[in-house]
Amino acid sequence: MHTVNIHEAKTHLSRLVEEAAKGESFIIAKAGTPMVKVTALDTPAAGQVRRLGYMIGEIAVPDDFDHMGSREIEQLFGGGA
Repeated sequence: MHTVNIHEAKTHLSRLVEEAAKGESFIIAKAGTPMVKVTALDTPAAGQVRRLGYMIGEIAVPDDFDHMGSREIEQLFGGGA
């Protein structure tokens, strides 16, 4: 892991970030004193992120879901008797 000073980091930020994203972490120092470590974020491998359908089988939606409470809602807004 190499160390760069703040001025060098500002000048070459794009290149340094690309290198860090590829796994080549680096340290930014101020006046020779290490301040921060820049490293790639851990991201899930392709295919591991699953969003849609993740609750399949966990909940049950009633058949009348689209009409539940419709009478009460109509009354709240002055429709229906």
